[in-house]
Amino acid sequence: MKIDLTDTKSSKINKALVQGRRAIGTPAVGMVLTLVIVTDEENQYDALRAADEASREHPSRKLVVVKRVSRSARDRSKARLDAEVRVGADAGTGETIVLRLYGDVVDHAQSVVLPLLLPDAPVVVWWPANAPANPAKDALGRLAQRRVTDTHAAENPTEELTVRADAYTPGDTDLAWTRITPWRSMLAAALDQVDCAVTSVEVEGEQHNPSCELLAMWLANRLNVPVKRAVSAGPGLTAVRMQTDCGPVNLHRADGSLATLSVEGQPDRAVALKRRETSELIAEELRRLDPDDIYASALRFGVDRLGDSAAPSAAASGGGGTATATATKNATGKASSS
Repeated sequence: MKIDLTDTKSSKINKALVQGRRAIGTPAVGMVLTLVIVTDEENQYDALRAADEASREHPSRKLVVVKRVSRSARDRSKARLDAEVRVGADAGTGETIVLRLYGDVVDHAQSVVLPLLLPDAPVVVWWPANAPANPAKDALGRLAQRRVTDTHAAENPTEELTVRADAYTPGDTDLAWTRITPWRSMLAAALDQVDCAVTSVEVEGEQHNPSCELLAMWLANRLNVPVKRAVSAGPGLTAVRMQTDCGPVNLHRADGSLATLSVEGQPDRAVALKRRETSELIAEELRRLDPDDIYASALRFGVDRLGDSAAPSAAASGGGGTATATATKNATGKASSS
């Protein structure tokens, strides 16, 4: 069921929600959180579709905030709020409210969103693109326990990682980090199988893919070894090559779907390492609302310390460019649970 409201206000939207629930015979509210999606017209369809699919695992009230830019100065001076209320089959699992803001109300989106939040429920804000430099200080970001950005959508993803590191506040996370969860789990499992010291690592992936840098920074930070960033044709991450004092440990994925794990002295194994849809990434992030300390540590390691410049920093910290097998397993095991 869809209810369109033109030039409306938050109180009328709440009344429309109640009306819609009664009309479809589901007056009870069984949602666990409020997901606020801040986007534009170009990205709102794909973002909402991903959120609808994720709501099967996390029933939620989805508030889609679309800030419309008026063409003329006269239109920009007129504040207006249009809303589309969706309940039932049109809203996935939960409720959906698409809010289109015009004029001065664009700068006061938090005043529109605040009365529509579920009472006594966590709030997650997601920017599919054009995220603010400091999400925690954004007017909508202040309402949330968890703030999700996507560095991959930035014009210069590598520079964006530095911006995210400088502005990091507990509760921030990024889908570029979520994309590498299977890689981190697989690498942790591979190192659990060997009793060796890792001496160096090479992470290979397509250019301008921040997930490659984040994986490299995570490995350099946790293993305390030099990590080199190599460029390939993709898609996405293609390989991680670890040199140990027992021989190489390699994880290679050429087609974005099936990877090969090679460990010295063991037969090669094919492992599923499929590139995931945005809905799966959002669903994973909604499973935890506490700060991700492993992400914060990897992000703050710094992109500029990758490559040859990572070697002196590792030596200076007392690691000598190697990591014991025990430290390796502890570090990767902890990170893989994030």
